[in-house]
Amino acid sequence: MGRYATLGLERSQRALARGALVPLATERVEQLGQGPFVLRRLLSATPKHLRSAGPKPNPFLPWDPDLEVERLGETHLVLLNKYPVQEGHLLLITQRWAPQAGWLDSDDWNALHQIDQDSPGLWFFNSCAAAGASQPHRHLQLLPRGPEQLACPLQPWMEAQLAGEGPAWPWRYRLSRRRGQGEADGAVELEQLYRQHLQELELGEPQRDPAPRRPYNLLIGPDWVLTVERVQEHWAGFSINALGFAGYLLITQGSDLDWLQRHGPWELLQAVAAPLQA
Repeated sequence: MGRYATLGLERSQRALARGALVPLATERVEQLGQGPFVLRRLLSATPKHLRSAGPKPNPFLPWDPDLEVERLGETHLVLLNKYPVQEGHLLLITQRWAPQAGWLDSDDWNALHQIDQDSPGLWFFNSCAAAGASQPHRHLQLLPRGPEQLACPLQPWMEAQLAGEGPAWPWRYRLSRRRGQGEADGAVELEQLYRQHLQELELGEPQRDPAPRRPYNLLIGPDWVLTVERVQEHWAGFSINALGFAGYLLITQGSDLDWLQRHGPWELLQAVAAPLQA
């Protein structure tokens, strides 16, 4: 386990003891037979940042010092997710205000790569509220993974597509192979792939457009980068962020399990992703 992942677990114990960390209790739901997707039912009360509407206070300015893991120079900070489902869930935030709905820049990619070289896992980014973001302050998220773990349940489907052996998904997305988190120029490669996906999906260009034209999710594993264009955040009572396209679904009080049983997770994702152009 890498240094940042280890620090995250150590800080989690301290933050939990001080009441700063509020882990969400869940249970895995098996009887629906929705493999390869992992379904978990939320047992805790829904966090207020997920159930409230309207303007919200920024939890990252100032950030809770009990949740701080480590500062990366003067630009970024590694922070614990206050409401984790997985232990050691890390956030990479900007120390100064930067909009979640803006473009990811070179500083973001350099900070991500610094952590990724040491503590790989599943990175994800929700570009705005319509893509599942719960906070307007820029934050990327990391679920650390061990060397023998899959990054996510849908990784085999992504690997099959990259090998030219799997069917394409019926929505607008781009999936590219990366050389790996250990490359010295990994930050440059990630930024290039990010901009390439944006251009191919016609989401805009950072040099020309003030912000992305439409919502999107970004997922990064040790060997691949996935960008999915979005049209809405929820369907059938399910709130879908980037983790949905990794194969993780959370069942809450408003989720329509009958709909999911009839239609399945793939159709759920298709309902919130941008349709293929005719």
